[in-house]
Amino acid sequence: MDQNPDTRQREEEERERWTLLREVNEFTETPLVVLSFVWVGLLILELARGLTGFLPTVVLAIWALFVLDFVIEFIIAPRKLVYLRNSWLTMIALVIPAFRILRIFPALRLLRATRFVRSTNLVRMLTSTNRGLRAMRFALGRRGFGYVVLATVMILFLGAGGMLQFESAGALQRAGYENTAGIDHYGDAVWYTAMIITTFGSDYWPQTTEGRALTVVLSIYSVAIFGYVTATIASIFVSSDTAAREREGRSRRRPVSPAVRRS
Repeated sequence: MDQNPDTRQREEEERERWTLLREVNEFTETPLVVLSFVWVGLLILELARGLTGFLPTVVLAIWALFVLDFVIEFIIAPRKLVYLRNSWLTMIALVIPAFRILRIFPALRLLRATRFVRSTNLVRMLTSTNRGLRAMRFALGRRGFGYVVLATVMILFLGAGGMLQFESAGALQRAGYENTAGIDHYGDAVWYTAMIITTFGSDYWPQTTEGRALTVVLSIYSVAIFGYVTATIASIFVSSDTAAREREGRSRRRPVSPAVRRS
């Protein structure tokens, strides 16, 4: 049974729009990957030391480009709900930085000390980590041991920045905690995060809800990745041992030359 001409036309238009969307993705993928690396680097710097000079403007400009790319793709997508369902995490990553605009309003600056804004900072950090991981997968071309190492380094420094934001003495005091003996230096935060990722543990116990949530995420990541790293390192040693045995076996089976026999 032949389809209605209008139905065929709509299906053809939908296929053309999906094709156009795929072409736009391929065209913008490389520059967006570069911007993602810059975005993550600036986020680490902001968490560790804060941004000064023109750097906040750079962050705002990169965020605006991300939003522009999302809006263009949303307009092109023939099925909006399908696109939003497949891009919900990207949408959250774009909405969260918008709360930074609240800082320009004097009446709303007090919101920076509320649990709501601390929670949005945690979500922002997690969504930015996801963007960085996707950029890293694209840059490396495939997943492997190198990807795991670089991803762990990125998570280490991002996690340390988050712990400093949530568990510093100033942050604890603003959050209303009585015990304000927190993490006061980025180096200490890196040490704490490294101990969590390597499953050694630490003497420090986070006090804020956000700090504890971040510690749980880091612990889950360490458990998930530790087995892979251990298996990879073990396979390297096993492969080296096997190769050494094969070389030794070949040398034993090598025939002795007549000159050696006569001697």
